[in-house]
Amino acid sequence: MNLLSFLEYDFMRNALLAVCIITPLFGLMGTMVVENKMAFFSDALGHSALTGIGIGVILGIGNVNLIMIVFAILFALLLNKIKQSRFVGTDTVISVFSSLSIALGLAILSQGGNFSRYSSVLVGDVLSITAQEIVNLAVIFGAILIFWLFCFNMLHAISINRSLAASYGVPVKWMENLFAAALAVIVMLSIRWVGILLINALLILPAAAARNISANMREYHFFSVLFSLFSGILGLVVSFYCNMATGPAIVIVAAVIFFCTFFYSKSHGS
Repeated sequence: MNLLSFLEYDFMRNALLAVCIITPLFGLMGTMVVENKMAFFSDALGHSALTGIGIGVILGIGNVNLIMIVFAILFALLLNKIKQSRFVGTDTVISVFSSLSIALGLAILSQGGNFSRYSSVLVGDVLSITAQEIVNLAVIFGAILIFWLFCFNMLHAISINRSLAASYGVPVKWMENLFAAALAVIVMLSIRWVGILLINALLILPAAAARNISANMREYHFFSVLFSLFSGILGLVVSFYCNMATGPAIVIVAAVIFFCTFFYSKSHGS
């Protein structure tokens, strides 16, 4: 059996291109999510997609991506406000918002028994991506890279010590809000291809795996992007030949990599 036979199909070639664009973004952004202990934050952000879709349905807005992005940015800024306030039990409050957002979305979209029309967003379907959507993702990829090049040092300083970063003139709240907004855009644009139930795993697992074996920030980013890209490509290939959903296959590969790096780091005393 030819392992590259999947490339004979247009939808698989499109899916491969999409994976090669989406996964490095997750690898990059995931490092900062892990360093800032934002797993609850990004999970809540993913769940807000359902409410965004529901609001779009109520308002009769045809462009689902637009309403999802707008709602997610507002939702992210609200969550960031809670996080910045150092509210007692921040994780609990964010978890409440996460639960409420997915419940509202389900309540709205399930009216009249129509939720089956939107159930695909739960697990995603990267095989249905079109050439124009790939172009859109490529534009976002370029924009996020520019943002990362200009803002990474400030974001990294904030992740180490907010007060110290502020004393050196870093606009802490502005940078945290910019990062939250950028994360919201990436999550919302990827949600249809990755799925609400899996989006957070793809943000966390490659970065967490990279952290297990990295000695410095350069290695951290390199391994995170590498693991994310490898998980995406191998998961896509496995899903094709095993006739299973692509999103879960990618997450399973990423989880295997995490456990391998975890036990490797433990065995080598790092």
